Amino acid sequence: MPAELSPAQVFAEYCERGVLAYQAGPSGEPFFYPRLVAPGGGEPEWRESAGRGTVHATTTVRRRGQEPHDISIVELDEGFRMMSRVDGVDPAGVRIGMRVQVRFETREDGPPIPVFVPEGA
Repeated sequence: MPAELSPAQVFAEYCERGVLAYQAGPSGEPFFYPRLVAPGGGEPEWRESAGRGTVHATTTVRRRGQEPHDISIVELDEGFRMMSRVDGVDPAGVRIGMRVQVRFETREDGPPIPVFVPEGA
């Protein structure tokens, strides 16, 4: 990836290729969201995730006039956490500890975004 791109742009390019990327600091500690400097200092290194993880926390959002939807924090197997949503199941059916895998939702107004579905779905 070219060095002149922002971390968010690099992440978006990975998403466009259908790859969930994350960064690791000089000691190898994984982290997310994308940053210019690793927590504690040092240059972060980009890595590719297998895209599998476990729901760490979840809630169902209910807005007036809209269908309920899920918002979850997923802990990826590589050790970093990210906020997203779990699709493919009723929002009230998403449970802490549920195994999930990433897929990418295409959008007309920007790069694809990572969302999760139950593993094996």
